Amino acid sequence: MNEHAERPIGRFLKIDDVEKETSLSRWTIRRRIKAGEFPSPRKIGSGRVAWIEREIDDWKRRTLEELHN
Repeated sequence: MNEHAERPIGRFLKIDDVEKETSLSRWTIRRRIKAGEFPSPRKIGSGRVAWIEREIDDWKRRTLEELHN
């Protein structure tokens, strides 16, 4: 079963929201995106990007699981 099949997508998050949700700085977020270690933002309009809340939640869950293993 697809892990997202029954879960709502959630909100579109701005970089400020992502910083608050993850406690990471903008620089760290950008560095981890470039390294393939963090979800990339999605283009949602002309000159606008946002992160999908569910993808950030999934990243947080995976990060916690890795810390506890």
